[in-house]
Amino acid sequence: MPNSLNPRVAVYTGTFDPVHLGHLDVIQRCSRLYDRFIVGVGINPDKSTLFDIDERAALLSAITRDFGNVEVCKFEGLAVRFVRDANARIMVRGLRTLSDMEYEFTMSLMNLNLDPEIETVFLMAKEEFSHVSSSLLRQIAKLGGDLTKFLPEPVKAALIEKVRAGK
Repeated sequence: MPNSLNPRVAVYTGTFDPVHLGHLDVIQRCSRLYDRFIVGVGINPDKSTLFDIDERAALLSAITRDFGNVEVCKFEGLAVRFVRDANARIMVRGLRTLSDMEYEFTMSLMNLNLDPEIETVFLMAKEEFSHVSSSLLRQIAKLGGDLTKFLPEPVKAALIEKVRAGK
């Protein structure tokens, strides 16, 4: 059976609650590697999010609009199915720490079993982003800390507003 998926199209999935500079770095670097790069904003039933899916997708679209080959899409369900539906051959995952590696390695093996045509490619976080996580940033925002080094300005403003509103 010939491979019907496009190896020049890649997908990066996540909840992005909120999207931070580490995510944006992965997106920017991958936009230079692939002809078409899709950022899939997903719903994880095991996570409670601060921003709803439309807000997360809108924030991602705003901060990636200058990348000509990046598009933001919402999805629900298995990420590997979303990748196939996008006609992509590559699923990109960012790695920050050894604990990320263990989790992502297990997930990549499961995804390979679910769809052997889709490959997972890992991109190491730059050192300045290796400690950044969305959950920590939400906590810093709730406690009134400075988010400038971690978030694009529109996301920082939205997160502060969301926390002030008590959401």
